[in-house]
Amino acid sequence: MLMPKWRLLLPEPSTLFDSLWDSHVISTLPGGGALLAIDRVFLHERTGASALNALAEAGRAVADPARVFAVTDHIVDTRPGRTDQTLMPGGQAFITETRTAANAAGITLFDVDDPDQGIVHVISPEMGIVLPGCTLVAPDSHTCTQGAFGALAWGIGSSEAEHAMATGTLRLNKPKSMRVRFSGTLSKGVTPKDMIMTLIARHGAAGGKGHAVEFAGEAVRALDMEGRMTLCNMTTEFSAMSGFVAPDAKTFAYLEDRRYAPKGSDWKQAVEHWKKLTSDTNAVFDAEIGVDASDITPMVSWGTSPEHSIGINRSIPNDASQQPLDYMALQKGQSLAGTPIDAAFIGSCTNSRLSDLRRASALLKGKKIANQIKAICVPGSSRVKREAEAEGIDTIFRDAGFEWRESGCSMCFYAGGESFAAGARVISTTNRNFESRQGPGVKTHIASPETVVASALAGMVADPRELL
Repeated sequence: MLMPKWRLLLPEPSTLFDSLWDSHVISTLPGGGALLAIDRVFLHERTGASALNALAEAGRAVADPARVFAVTDHIVDTRPGRTDQTLMPGGQAFITETRTAANAAGITLFDVDDPDQGIVHVISPEMGIVLPGCTLVAPDSHTCTQGAFGALAWGIGSSEAEHAMATGTLRLNKPKSMRVRFSGTLSKGVTPKDMIMTLIARHGAAGGKGHAVEFAGEAVRALDMEGRMTLCNMTTEFSAMSGFVAPDAKTFAYLEDRRYAPKGSDWKQAVEHWKKLTSDTNAVFDAEIGVDASDITPMVSWGTSPEHSIGINRSIPNDASQQPLDYMALQKGQSLAGTPIDAAFIGSCTNSRLSDLRRASALLKGKKIANQIKAICVPGSSRVKREAEAEGIDTIFRDAGFEWRESGCSMCFYAGGESFAAGARVISTTNRNFESRQGPGVKTHIASPETVVASALAGMVADPRELL
């Protein structure tokens, strides 16, 4: 019996990544690759001026200024009473030149004193600049954070930013697709930060290379939007092109009434479209990874790569590489729990949102950090800072012994400005623990906000579950 013709014409099951990619392909290019339409471009002051000035010097204008945004976040001072001046030599020029270039180009700038200023990957969702189904690029490797909204978001270089601004397009070779399923339920005291650190520790810092990663499974669906942002944030530490989560009712509730989100009937039409942004039931991925969320424990890094991470009550592997151990002044077989620390940092585009600060302050309330610890909390945006202060969270941090800062990237990375003391051992909510990432010779242990708080209170690496 012949198969009916209509059955032959049914489309093949597709992944969410296929849908995002195909909907933005303008043309397939000779020699492979495609020209993709770019919906949003975000710049920051460390590289923004160079991209905008190069564009102007070439005699080109920004094709659609309404789609391009800039923010002062990377090297801006986060100490109270800040101005354009920074501790980074020449840093003020980055800020003033970006301001001048952004104004000349007619793009939106969230400047030092703007009430919406903050880390790019925090403020973009806050204002609904990132939306499900859109493409968003920025000269920052953690742009993948915004994939939490069902967007295709990835980091680019300054020259690519010029091209995207001038043409609204970028050339890209299509990566392979990967699905990472987190099944089961997270245990108490275990966070999205521990989920992504577990994935990287088990499958390596190159585990996602050449892939776009969709996060799925009941443990992912159970996360709020800020938790999904944390999960997607470190996809770049997995070497993936991007990471994303299919949008759902939580996504729509978060975005509704945001400044740049659709309004009225446009909002209703948008939501109906966004509901279709899912992977088909029978979609085939190039790679699949499964993780049982119930097996995950609080994680902490021991070396100089995010893949050098273990459960907090585990010991450093006996086959661990010697070079990172030498830098971190640790030994094979040593337990991380109980290792003395000098400083604690809560901030960065990974863990500086209101929910992070709420959970951390709940553990801090009524307590004091160890005497020798230098502890700093940097909200991810001016809005997060205001909302936290309205709830009294700043008072809890200050009373416990933390410094309370203005928003920005701060000591997530050392760019020649403010840093921790040379050689200090720091436990940090940031996403990278490379050599000297937070200052010359600084030894960084990345962990969740809860683990950072528990460690600051104890004066040593400590399990947050003991405080719950």
